[in-house]
Amino acid sequence: MRIHIVNPSDVAFGVGVITPRWLYVLAASTPARYGTPTIVDETLEPIRPESIQPGDVVGVGIHTANALRGFAVGRMARERGAIVVFGGIHATLYPGEAQELGHAHAVVMGDGDLIWETVLADCEKGAPQPMYDGGRVSANRFQQARWDLLPADRYMWASVQTVRGCPKHCSFCSVWRTDGQQPRQRSTDVVIEEIVQLRRLGYRFIALADDNFYPVTLGDIALAEKQNNADRLAELRRLRAERFEFMDRLAELPPDTILFTQITMEAAEDVKFLDAMRRARIKGALVGVEAVTPEGLKSVYKDFNLSGENLVERLKLFKQYGVHVLGSFIFGLSTDRRETFEATASLAKRADLTFAQFVTMTPFPGTVDFDRWEKMNSNPERIEGVPITRYWLIPGQRRPKLYLPHPSMSADEIRKHTQSVWDSFYQLSEVWKRAKCTKSLKSRLAFVFVSKLYRQMYADTGIATDSARRKNANRWARWTGRICLRLFRSRPMPELQVPRAPVPSLMQIQ
Repeated sequence: MRIHIVNPSDVAFGVGVITPRWLYVLAASTPARYGTPTIVDETLEPIRPESIQPGDVVGVGIHTANALRGFAVGRMARERGAIVVFGGIHATLYPGEAQELGHAHAVVMGDGDLIWETVLADCEKGAPQPMYDGGRVSANRFQQARWDLLPADRYMWASVQTVRGCPKHCSFCSVWRTDGQQPRQRSTDVVIEEIVQLRRLGYRFIALADDNFYPVTLGDIALAEKQNNADRLAELRRLRAERFEFMDRLAELPPDTILFTQITMEAAEDVKFLDAMRRARIKGALVGVEAVTPEGLKSVYKDFNLSGENLVERLKLFKQYGVHVLGSFIFGLSTDRRETFEATASLAKRADLTFAQFVTMTPFPGTVDFDRWEKMNSNPERIEGVPITRYWLIPGQRRPKLYLPHPSMSADEIRKHTQSVWDSFYQLSEVWKRAKCTKSLKSRLAFVFVSKLYRQMYADTGIATDSARRKNANRWARWTGRICLRLFRSRPMPELQVPRAPVPSLMQIQ
């Protein structure tokens, strides 16, 4: 019985931007008696059907965006006599789809770290259960990834995870519902060991792939103090102290290490935290700005963010501490007007954002927005027989580009305005201007190539309506990706040792 673990994708760029960590976590969870699992990441190259034999186990992990391709992989594997197991966030939300459309023998809901061994044991007996509940695994039981199985020279960045869950409740995000609002934070020692392993393999750029790297805000602590909630206050202070300990340990890594994470805007209120990020060489962060007006922020339950010129100054503060921001904006909110697009592009430039992404409002399953939208569509429109409220089952070229009706603009208007903002922010003169943040000509050229690649992968393949444009973007992304891979590659450091823990400073965490 051979084990195959598959990350499905309709588009293969040949080069991956960031390692899909979950593949290597499941590989680590696979008992040695089954041999080394075969890992297939279809963002690199499509799966080869002939590699699957009767009696094999094929694990397919899906999120909403790749569910349709995942179901096709599942059907193919079952036709070849394999036992098919689905997992991932979409399978957790819609296990019936994986069974019906993906021909799954079994579906795993929740975390797969621990339950995977049980699933494989049942498959070995020829008796997989239809459903398994992996639950939410505690942080001290997260599996470390099998990075020794990484293919050579295929990914630009590596990834580790330090925390699952997010205490926020943004209406467009499912994380707080699926991963929970209680942060599950891994110990510093195990994460540092994983990062050192990746550096030994030659990865210098590493993403801290967390739901929210700043799980405890100063506001959270102030509220617990005001409520005289001693237990809550102690827990928050413990989590905060662990964050600072972790960043102190990161600062002991080789000085050319560069880290990137995802964080909320509130971190900019916490200059001690920003200073620790600077010392830890966390040089980039995806920050969910979402909207530039108070009305827009309120509509997505994110009114803890600032707006207008206050927002500009807050975003600039990140860069003052050496943290380059990838700002994320959403278009298509009910509060948006035609002037919102230009105002957003202007603000992104004034705020000196290093990168930015502009996405159209999409109601993802598991979110508050999706629940609202589904209730509004009791008799939904159908495309090729599929209700629009199950849009992920509609072939990509037939899907609408905007799902929520807008009070003053058509879907095509919003799409075109969104594309114009991408074009404005990523025009060569603007990219070259932002590239001044680098220290050498080589780094500046790398910045230009990465900006071009980012735009192609997320704009031209995402909001473009015609297949010809998407195909052309894919071709350019493959070419640009190979160049970027060479620029990001680093010398392997097999001799690197795990840095010792420094003595914590109480002054840093007060």
